[in-house]
Amino acid sequence: MSDFSRDVTGIGALADDLRRELYLFVASQPAPVGRDQAAKALGVPTHQARFHLDRLEDAGLLESEYVRLSGRSGPGAGRPAKTYHRRAEEISVSLPDREYALAGELMATAIDDTADHGTPIAQALAHAARTRGEDIGAAAAGTGSPLQRANDSLRMLGYEPRIEDDLLVMGNCPFHALTKVHPRLVCGMNLALLGGVSDQLGGLTTALDPAAGRCCVTMRATT
Repeated sequence: MSDFSRDVTGIGALADDLRRELYLFVASQPAPVGRDQAAKALGVPTHQARFHLDRLEDAGLLESEYVRLSGRSGPGAGRPAKTYHRRAEEISVSLPDREYALAGELMATAIDDTADHGTPIAQALAHAARTRGEDIGAAAAGTGSPLQRANDSLRMLGYEPRIEDDLLVMGNCPFHALTKVHPRLVCGMNLALLGGVSDQLGGLTTALDPAAGRCCVTMRATT
């Protein structure tokens, strides 16, 4: 299951009112919650709480473990009970896809570089973005042309790329909201990131090519 499919499944699981209340109750507790505790808190039968808690686990919103709620061990301590706690991993769905966490990570790296070495922020951000792009390009496994491999890799980042003859057009900017406030900085970050990808794959050039309704950067095959 892709990250997108997993996240949609998880969020969709919260459409049920009782399931949502159970999730919020479990998330608010300082320790894992047993089925009986959850059922009592929400005033529902234990079997009903069990059903919805298990569905939340299947959807990736909760994790479970078996513990002895009595706190005792050994003979007479009773059977371990299934308890639930909120899964630590975040999930979110954005349409079109956005990657603000990646932007934040690159900017944090750039700020550290500026603080430690006095590097101008735009230069530091471009360096951080290019380094990440090189990592993405190096990990672009599989056969096919460099343009096709770039297409496959950048689709995972939310660029919504499409191949038009020898050109790779990015149908979406993963950092769209930021471009409204800092267009030059974000376009520079996009150019450096995609430039790092193209450098690693070879046979590609990357250029600023702004147009309405898409990313400001395109990639072209040179061979």
